[in-house]
Amino acid sequence: MKTFIFEATQKRRGGFNHGKFGVGVFEEHEWAQRCILDGDQGLDRSLLARCGWGQQHVWVLDLQTGEGACFRHGGFAKADLDRHQIHVCVLFEAFLAWLYRQPLDKLSELPPLVTLPDVEPAMYGYRRGGRLAAEETA
Repeated sequence: MKTFIFEATQKRRGGFNHGKFGVGVFEEHEWAQRCILDGDQGLDRSLLARCGWGQQHVWVLDLQTGEGACFRHGGFAKADLDRHQIHVCVLFEAFLAWLYRQPLDKLSELPPLVTLPDVEPAMYGYRRGGRLAAEETA
């Protein structure tokens, strides 16, 4: 996997919040890896494709919370976060939306610091969608 690290803030010279993100794209040798169990069935499929991933999927990790997911590049950031329900900093959704607008084959050419001026500052990150574990046991 080829990985890249980006930082994000709300202001050009820094803001209240500081996002730190890892972005990864699968490389050729990973796409070439075949599913061992499929061999028993006479199939010859990429393990990643068998999992439902395609060339447009990108792995995004919030380096602060340690949580992330694979997203289909070009999706809708809010809906994608609601579906995955990962714990992220307040800049993650805006960063993901920004990332969706960038060409995946140019990640190495993008600036390492992204300014996301429309994000409201917050003291804590959040987990989108779903119910909290405490609510589920009640």
